[in-house]
Amino acid sequence: MTYKAWVEKELGPLSRALGFRYTPEEEIHRRLETVRQGMKQAGMEGLLCIQKMDGYYLSGTAQEAVVFVHADGRTLLMVKRELERARLESPLEHVVGFESFKDLPGLIESHSGALPGSLGLELDMLPVNDFQRIQGLFPAMRWMDASRLIREARKIKSPFEVEMMKIAGDIARKVYLEGREILKEGMTEIRFGGLMEAAAKDHGHEGLLRVRSMNYEAYTWHVLSGPNGGIVSQSDSPMGGLGLSPAFPVGASLRQMKTREPILVDFGICYHGYQVDQTRMFSLGRMNQKFLDAFRACREIHDAVLDQTRPGADCETLFRNTVELAKKLGYEDSYLGPPGLQTRFVGHGIGLELNEPPFLAERQSYPLEEGMTFAVEPKIVFPGEGAVGIENTVLVTGNGCQILTPLEQDIFEV
Repeated sequence: MTYKAWVEKELGPLSRALGFRYTPEEEIHRRLETVRQGMKQAGMEGLLCIQKMDGYYLSGTAQEAVVFVHADGRTLLMVKRELERARLESPLEHVVGFESFKDLPGLIESHSGALPGSLGLELDMLPVNDFQRIQGLFPAMRWMDASRLIREARKIKSPFEVEMMKIAGDIARKVYLEGREILKEGMTEIRFGGLMEAAAKDHGHEGLLRVRSMNYEAYTWHVLSGPNGGIVSQSDSPMGGLGLSPAFPVGASLRQMKTREPILVDFGICYHGYQVDQTRMFSLGRMNQKFLDAFRACREIHDAVLDQTRPGADCETLFRNTVELAKKLGYEDSYLGPPGLQTRFVGHGIGLELNEPPFLAERQSYPLEEGMTFAVEPKIVFPGEGAVGIENTVLVTGNGCQILTPLEQDIFEV
């Protein structure tokens, strides 16, 4: 039997039996129609999607491929590797193979009858060398930046996408509950996080959180105990942790966790490409009162954001309200990081990537919309002592919000 025949006959049933979900055809067509409307408004005749998650969003496959969208025509999925799996995974009708970027102009012209007069590219992510190479293949083409158009299309989640995120949230709930049974005195941060990750994999966590960024890598989780919770590092977050070396200076370390100190666990889950983010506090015995009080303040700030979350609420105003509340509660100098290193956001959009719109942040003055999803994460940091916080992923509904990470919000005391 040839590989192609085996894929056609066996791989689909096998993958479904093992829990694979495929993006429905109607879902892909809805997304493409939204993108086409944006293209027409921008005067963009064609669109080339090369970034993996944009291509996955529009095709349903994460194989090595390029998606061509015509504003008034059909979509073409061009696959470098692996063509047969792409045909299985994507509901698109027109799926062809290619060997080199040099093949793209001919494939597009053959598919559409002519090359478009303008092409959009993801210029926020495309390397300059690749852009210059593509430019040379399409002489006299008018180039446009499609980055914002695609991010705008992706910011409103469909019922299918919300379902995937709810499943991810349920996996997260199971992982934290199992974490309470895993945690032991004397265990290192890295071992605790690794054992929680093993439990997450058993429940279907894909083990990867994607970020639309060039130089950001992280585990899908942070375990920050005691003084390590007060260490700031390269990531734009209230705390970074010590990490394992200067080459990976973020997250869990080989430090042994101790009694009565705060243990902050920030664990993101990915299912079918869709992510949720949440943070809970653990402790071995009762935490010191200073941290208990700060945690209650984080809970109050978190709940205030959710009380104000509804369509039309201004994202920058939501952020500034949390800063004022933290000041009122006595945590002005430790809210969202140490003095001089405090972050300027309390919430970030999430979906296929960890940094999608909306952002509850300074200089992000635009309204929330029904169908947006974001993680809200107030945290309080005491340098040299520790950090506390809470985080949930929420969906903006017609008159408020719904938490997609349904786990008890109290401290997991062991």
